Amino acid sequence: MSETIVIAEINNGVVADVTAELVSAVIAFGGSPTIIVPCVNSSIADGAGFTGAGRVIACKGPMFASYDAAGWANALDAVTPAGSIFVAASPRSKDLAARIAARRNIPVVQDVVAIDGSNLTSPVYSGKAMQTVNASADVVVSVRANIFAAAVSVPADVSVIDQSGDVLTAVEELLARSSERLDVAEANIIISGGRGMSSPENFSHLERIADVLGAAVGASRAAVDTWDDIPHGMQVGQTGKTVNPNLYIAVGISGAIQHLAGMRSSKYIVAINKDADAPIFQYADYGIVATWEETLPILEKSLAAMM
Repeated sequence: MSETIVIAEINNGVVADVTAELVSAVIAFGGSPTIIVPCVNSSIADGAGFTGAGRVIACKGPMFASYDAAGWANALDAVTPAGSIFVAASPRSKDLAARIAARRNIPVVQDVVAIDGSNLTSPVYSGKAMQTVNASADVVVSVRANIFAAAVSVPADVSVIDQSGDVLTAVEELLARSSERLDVAEANIIISGGRGMSSPENFSHLERIADVLGAAVGASRAAVDTWDDIPHGMQVGQTGKTVNPNLYIAVGISGAIQHLAGMRSSKYIVAINKDADAPIFQYADYGIVATWEETLPILEKSLAAMM
């Protein structure tokens, strides 16, 4: 095979931690990756050097101020060498992976959770089974967060390629900036709420606990569909984000198969639900049968004392 390339994940204008995990994934694949950093300001690429990686290329252009599918795919395809490409399995990067694979007429393998040389393993049928495929030629791969150990950060020599003049799709205005709170796709600890939280205002209780733990706040599809104030970016599940944290706390979530498909690979699952027959308890390592009103204030107070 030819080169291996990592397209760095960018969150809130910085190289996201999952990029270091992608470098380790490529090393397991048998390569030493070139790292491509999509950016408006090339200085952020200084944080994209990692042990085991090769050169770092800052792909600079105004289109990277917000995600525009055609603009990103065009600009990154133009500067990315031929070879296998690795991205994070975030909703944005999975979309980008599919678009670049289509442009290059090469396969795409999404949501990879294990790599053994050229063998790539990913879940199918909502996580009920695993498939392993052999990448005998160039391929585009999205890798789930919190699977591979992060490569060690080192200083980087950065080459800058300015794509400002090569944009086919002009970005007329910025999309709303994502929240500064940690994204659920990368977090090691997640506390999620469901429709059992009764109203979106009550998610403030989850946010306070998240602040104590340094966690991300997620939501079930039922919560996202019921309340406009809960954005889709928080959704964990088959049609939302697939997560793999060390600790997942589900509050007021019944445990529908769609939600379980996105989080049941978590190392530890804690469920809080007033319904003792809720399906979530079948998958939980620890379960508390109680209302969130009874449980969360005590949990917040106890965690604050511990921390």
